[in-house]
Amino acid sequence: MPRRVDHAQRRTEIGDALVRVAGRRGLHAVGMRDVAAEAGVSLRLVQYYFETKEKLLLYGLELLAERFGRRVSERLRAIEGGDGPGPRATIEALLMAALPVDAESRTFHHLYTSYAVLSVTDPALAAQPFISKPDAAEDAVAGLLQQARDADLLRPGVEPRLEAIGLLALSAGLGTAILVGQRGPEAATAVLRHGLDRIFRPQGPPPPSQATST
Repeated sequence: MPRRVDHAQRRTEIGDALVRVAGRRGLHAVGMRDVAAEAGVSLRLVQYYFETKEKLLLYGLELLAERFGRRVSERLRAIEGGDGPGPRATIEALLMAALPVDAESRTFHHLYTSYAVLSVTDPALAAQPFISKPDAAEDAVAGLLQQARDADLLRPGVEPRLEAIGLLALSAGLGTAILVGQRGPEAATAVLRHGLDRIFRPQGPPPPSQATST
């Protein structure tokens, strides 16, 4: 009896092979034949699961996005507190998880940035949902900032959508600076936290009032 093929697992194995070879050689230099060799399968099999290179690249990015979500979840679970993480802690976990400070996060940032750059001159890549769909991260951060504003946790005059755009742009720029060696992770973390301090009200107990002498 022929062995039953787990198609989802096979697609994941091919996607993982793409991520590995693209992480070493750069997204622009990767072809379907390279991915087949990395995965130890035939080119025909890669073409069976992914008709075009663009669909293969998109699937690889979706794998990275899924794993990025797990990284954020792990950071949030590590935060102590009976009521769960608040808006600021959640936003900070998301932004910090995107910084390229280890092999997995470096690959995530490298490939996402490469895909965006390549899509500027490649209409087939630009047509993929990675570029054309709404920015889920922006919506998530804007929603968290709106929750914080409703709870009076933000400084006066803060506009959630604009600040969400700014924070994500700041995180992306700092990630690139780390990737090319311009800035270290500790410095980048300090800049991100400074950006959050500029948006959120200071937390903690109020300073004790001074006794008035009579």
